[in-house]
Amino acid sequence: MGSDLVLGRDGLARPAWAASDPLLREYYDHEWGMPVRDERGLFERLSLEAFQSGLSWQTILRKREGFRRAFRNFRPEVVCRFAADDVERLMNDSSIVRNKLKIGATIQNARATIELRADGGLAELIWSYQPETTPAPRTLAEIPTVSAESRALARELRSRGFRFVGPTTMYALMEAVGVVDTHLVGSWRRGSSGVWSGESASRHFPPDRD
Repeated sequence: MGSDLVLGRDGLARPAWAASDPLLREYYDHEWGMPVRDERGLFERLSLEAFQSGLSWQTILRKREGFRRAFRNFRPEVVCRFAADDVERLMNDSSIVRNKLKIGATIQNARATIELRADGGLAELIWSYQPETTPAPRTLAEIPTVSAESRALARELRSRGFRFVGPTTMYALMEAVGVVDTHLVGSWRRGSSGVWSGESASRHFPPDRD
């Protein structure tokens, strides 16, 4: 087992970042890297990745339910109608990250998501940038932070009116929603998404808690 993997009390290997904090472990075990193919789910993930920029993902996860309440469960058809009073409400909401530029970007991205419905939709666009192969990192240092596909996706989204969708943020999104599999080789989650048929998935699914 690689030095960047930690064997848990349940006998499953995880990267160090997901091995200690219960919230991160739960997210890693049950959500990160699993395919998300619906518009609302992808809009939520895209929005949270934008808010995460410059912060830790742990911070975003701890505020996730607050974000869902504040942004009406990330329904694009609702968020796209947010106005100045909603921005003021959000800037006074301590349950989320209060950043006016990111709040404005989320509202604009909801509008752009609605406009995309006439041209295949957000899910079709994001998944169209799935690469032919996925990385097979053995250490955390080997995990890419950007790719040709994430650069192209960022350019396309920007041309469609989206904001806070840089290539690094888009690569993180692609990892989170299963477009690529960057689970470390040796992790129990490697290949578990079912997207990459050449990879073997673990048959052992962990309990919800240790």
